[in-house]
Amino acid sequence: MKYVIIFFSAILLVSCKKEQQTVPNSASADSVQVVQDSAATETSSGEILVENFPFPKEIKECSCYFAKNKADFEAEKYIYADDAGKTAYMKLDGKRLAMNLISSSDMEADEELNKEIENDNYKISVKGKKIKAEEALLFKGTLTIEKPDGTVVTMPIYGECGC
Repeated sequence: MKYVIIFFSAILLVSCKKEQQTVPNSASADSVQVVQDSAATETSSGEILVENFPFPKEIKECSCYFAKNKADFEAEKYIYADDAGKTAYMKLDGKRLAMNLISSSDMEADEELNKEIENDNYKISVKGKKIKAEEALLFKGTLTIEKPDGTVVTMPIYGECGC
């Protein structure tokens, strides 16, 4: 009986060692996948996150404000707003930003809209064509955002400028 207990103990000990050897091999296979996943994350970190935000309370009178498309514009999901001359507002990479406008075209005189905004982290260009002129001028165009690391995002915009 004593030998039977020793025999079964030896079998259990050997089987436990095999399981222990198997576990590290599968763990190292997982760690290889984690390395690949983190490499993919680093590549995608070059994106610029452009988020919707409510109309800025700082804007009291004349303004331009844009969404990604007409449906978002009607739902007041703005991605860009400015006070028609001094300050532009956006929510980029999770941060609400107020940036100084460098240049802005006169919307009423031109059929085209051109705005340039720049700070230490972003260079933004707003270009649009007038599609309707009533109390407010409707524009359709593109918004381009560049980072110093070379990341560039261009997206369509739809919105209006007016007082």
